[in-house]
Amino acid sequence: MPALAGAPILIRFLPALRAGRGRLESGGSRGEEVHAGSLVRRREIVLDAALLSQSREFVRILLHELFHFAWVRAGNPLRRSYELLLIGELRRGARGELGWSAECRKQLLTPADARHRTRQWREYACESFCDTGAWRFSGLRRHEEFTLAARYRTARRAWLEQALSKPEISI
Repeated sequence: MPALAGAPILIRFLPALRAGRGRLESGGSRGEEVHAGSLVRRREIVLDAALLSQSREFVRILLHELFHFAWVRAGNPLRRSYELLLIGELRRGARGELGWSAECRKQLLTPADARHRTRQWREYACESFCDTGAWRFSGLRRHEEFTLAARYRTARRAWLEQALSKPEISI
């Protein structure tokens, strides 16, 4: 994992974490169950307390959330470069992803989304970037959510290594 730079990030744990309508809540029945959420402007990550007993999943989810901070600070040229990588994958018929966050968004995309850089496309690109970062640095070789073919994983790893070598990437 490259060295992280940036202001401190508060990490909190809450039981039965749910997300809906742009809010994170503990317990209740509104929204959908989630493992975590990042509040980037507040520099806060909220993780479901159940992750404390699942060390490997905890690491993967925490890394995913940390990569949300990197995505925001990456700048438009780097984000667009990643989007071009994704467009190339889609043109070659790539299926699967490196986490459910990206996978569920990818399944909802239409051919026009990438062309017009719709909100759905931008959210997919962000989640894909975060899932890719978590995949790369979690130390997990296999996971049920790692469904992207090996040839695309290799290209993503190379892109990520190059992107993270730039000094402007921070959290």
